[in-house]
Amino acid sequence: MIRIGANPIGWSNDDMQEIGGWIPLEQCLSEAKEAGFEGMELGHKFPREATKLKPILDRYGLKLVGGWHSIFLLERDAETEFREAAAHRRLLKDMGTDVFIVAECTRTVHGDRSKPLSARPVMTDAEWKTFTMRMTRLAELLKEEGFRMVYHHHMGTVVQTGPEIDRFMENTEPVVGLLLDTGHATWGGSDPVVLARKYKSRIGHFHAKDVRPAVRAEAEKKDWSFLDSVIAGVYTVPGDGCVDYPSVCKELVGYSGWAIVEAEQDPRKAEPAKYAMMGYENLSRYLKQSGMM
Repeated sequence: MIRIGANPIGWSNDDMQEIGGWIPLEQCLSEAKEAGFEGMELGHKFPREATKLKPILDRYGLKLVGGWHSIFLLERDAETEFREAAAHRRLLKDMGTDVFIVAECTRTVHGDRSKPLSARPVMTDAEWKTFTMRMTRLAELLKEEGFRMVYHHHMGTVVQTGPEIDRFMENTEPVVGLLLDTGHATWGGSDPVVLARKYKSRIGHFHAKDVRPAVRAEAEKKDWSFLDSVIAGVYTVPGDGCVDYPSVCKELVGYSGWAIVEAEQDPRKAEPAKYAMMGYENLSRYLKQSGMM
């Protein structure tokens, strides 16, 4: 079963909160519902207590799908990380979602506008061994509480490129799921069609966003930061860029879970309601054409 959701980053950015900072949560949720979405991932404007968040989402007929959780397994062990996630675990459990999204943020540059993507961290062999061992252990701890942990490869972090995604998957156990993000995969130099084919059995969550190749080329040529690239419009919604969504969806046939339109843009340049509608309609069409819906 496939359900289509959205991330509020299309309305208000989490890494640079002044982007869309003036847009109220109610506008985000009402426009998401009007576009056709059934669920939402967490954003910084969401209350982090179920007693406050659930009535808000219920008002718009939306489910909570999970949300980004930063981890630092290069700095602390899995047991410590598990304890640090107590509040996040409680919120997700109380809201009835089992999707637990993690991304390694040790030395990351994606949230720092002053640092170009070329300054991103690269792990040593020793760090890879520690990282993947701890990742598997964290996934096991989360599974014991009923969560499906999925790893979010991301620009500016230690898992960005195709070879890094491959190394990550080869050195973690099947309990570690993959969050396939078509936008980050494409910009990071890998083919999301190939990733979908290769890791289909371990893909536990799906982020659908597109890439504008002209902006990507300029960002790489001028060595921009991740945030400057986002503001310039490197990302957009499915069907508005260069990602081959029909082929991605064809490879994902059999996937069951959420497909999330997650395209961070500057709302002053990309009107959120318009792009939410476009993203939902395009992704729905691709999923139906592939037989996934």
